[in-house]
Amino acid sequence: MKIDKVINYLKNYKRPVKIMDVCGTHTSSIAKNGIKDLISESIRLVSGPGCPVCVTLSSYIDVLIDCGRKEKSCVLSFGDMFKVRGNTESLAEAKAAGLNVELMYSPLDVVEISKMNPKMNYIIAAVGFETTAPIYAVLMEKLLKDDIHNVKLLTSLKTMIPALKYICENEEIDGFIAPGHVSVIIGSDAYEGLCSEYKKPFVVSGFEPEYILCAIYEIVHQIEEGVAQVNNMYKSVVTREGNKRAMDGIYKYFESYDATWRGLGKLEDSGLVLKKVYEEFDIGSRDIVIDKETPGCRCGDVILGRITPEMCQMFGKACTPENPIGACMVSSEGACGIYYENKFKSW
Repeated sequence: MKIDKVINYLKNYKRPVKIMDVCGTHTSSIAKNGIKDLISESIRLVSGPGCPVCVTLSSYIDVLIDCGRKEKSCVLSFGDMFKVRGNTESLAEAKAAGLNVELMYSPLDVVEISKMNPKMNYIIAAVGFETTAPIYAVLMEKLLKDDIHNVKLLTSLKTMIPALKYICENEEIDGFIAPGHVSVIIGSDAYEGLCSEYKKPFVVSGFEPEYILCAIYEIVHQIEEGVAQVNNMYKSVVTREGNKRAMDGIYKYFESYDATWRGLGKLEDSGLVLKKVYEEFDIGSRDIVIDKETPGCRCGDVILGRITPEMCQMFGKACTPENPIGACMVSSEGACGIYYENKFKSW
């Protein structure tokens, strides 16, 4: 079907339907390309838990800062974690107060750095989903091969299927635009179990506006026909089985455990943590306690698709990209930050 016919169909659609775009990159594309202006108001698009920074606990930041305060220690983190607030302060604020925190461009950079500074202990903020976890498996390979012992990981690595299962069981979502980047690793077949059990369409999509519009059309069409299927509309990148080599690498060094997500709580087997045989490289990932949400912040509701960002009373007032209260305002993949950046266009 030509794209103009897809848009015409979606523009004139009447039956209320709620679709979750799980991945932050999809959320960004929807906003930047004005997709909500091209479809019926009956089709409600909401964001999901596909931003790894957004679902990371505030207490994780606290532990990271505490680890960095130990003698001869240095925290290494990607830039999008710097402004995420812990229960008392962010990495950026702690750095301004003297904490040894450095920007990390690649976790593999620490291999040579740690060799040059053998008396310094490096703590890596290992945050992400299945897309990021393979690089930490490669890092472990190198640390073991080169007999490096002054590098530790504080992990907040999570897996997507348990989170989607939670949403299917607890939230009123009619269909899902599956996360594109994660799907490259886990494959489109990973959604078959959820689709079969909960009778909800899962469509794997690319990030260009045409891809997303076609994915929305496919979900709406399935709902109209009374069917629920997994449809991979990103076959140039995503296969049914995913990247087996990457997955094997992950589970060579990591194992599943019951991780806690911001907004979703503790989910069984939803996290990745170093196997106990490698626990000398872990600096406390299993011991991070559950924390409370910042009073007034509704990041949890945004992540679950219960509200859109502007429905939070802090949005654009107390909480802005310059002064983020919640993690969803910090990351380039966070719904609140995307919403704010695009100045309410297409929302």
